[in-house]
Amino acid sequence: MTPVPNELTRALKNGDNFLVTSHVKPDGDAIGSMSAAGHILKSLGKRFVLYNESGLPGKYTWLDLPAEIHTRPPGNDFEWIVVLDSASPDRPGEYITGRIKEVPTINIDHHPDNPDFGSINWVDPAFSSVGEMISLVAKQLDLELSGPLAHSIYLAIVSDTGFFSFGNTTSGVLELAAGMVRQGLDPGEINPLINNQWSVGRIRLHGLALQRSEFIDNGRIGIICITRDMLKSTGTGPEDCEGLVNMLLKVSGVKVACTLREDEEGRVKISLRSAGEEDVSRIASRLGGGGHKNASGGIIDAPMLEAREMVIAGTRGNIQ
Repeated sequence: MTPVPNELTRALKNGDNFLVTSHVKPDGDAIGSMSAAGHILKSLGKRFVLYNESGLPGKYTWLDLPAEIHTRPPGNDFEWIVVLDSASPDRPGEYITGRIKEVPTINIDHHPDNPDFGSINWVDPAFSSVGEMISLVAKQLDLELSGPLAHSIYLAIVSDTGFFSFGNTTSGVLELAAGMVRQGLDPGEINPLINNQWSVGRIRLHGLALQRSEFIDNGRIGIICITRDMLKSTGTGPEDCEGLVNMLLKVSGVKVACTLREDEEGRVKISLRSAGEEDVSRIASRLGGGGHKNASGGIIDAPMLEAREMVIAGTRGNIQ
């Protein structure tokens, strides 16, 4: 793992008026990392704005944020843009894509296909999460990992490690969690806040989706197709599909789990998961996406049935 670049901490110490952002439709690592970065800047006495084009998902409203997350940047006079957990410059949305060409940008990410689009780049796939990377920034600046800062980092790391069950769970991330517990973080208090946020509609969607799950190629591939009609009938949205793909991995013999979600006619969001040595990032890249070895995804511009066949064909050719 690479240490925090000196130029990164120097920019945080010497700069002022930061715009902190992450990818659209943010997950726990994106929100946790944004919040943690904000707490660091607040501790340094800096001006900053938290921005995400999609806003704060409702399931994270319990988090003690250092500032409101804006869906429209209040002003354009930022000295630095900090982009977190975004594999490419377009992931945070159109506004950021345009602004990073004009404003110095700090790019902190753990996706292996990140093209180093920032003025300062700290990209290292060896980290479990961007939240883990932000914890090192805090330590480099002599900040204690406790209180709201620790809660933000904990949300980030458990989101991307599956509560320390995925292959990216290293001794380092476990030691990080243990250190925060020693400084007062209570997993028994925070875990229910992270996990127990489901609606009745989400329960019904998951039941419907699991009933329609398929296991093909002698049970080595598990697949679920989620149509717009399924979302409409259960009163749910894309965020309610989270976790379905991991359910398929619980079935004995499944090597690769796939979910396909119909976002609009002719456009399908795919999520791929695996355990052990199966590398789903190779599958995703062949389908125009990307990600990590055991967790990847992308978009296929095709009708659902065609997208399903493309995913199956691409997966069959890449299972060991």
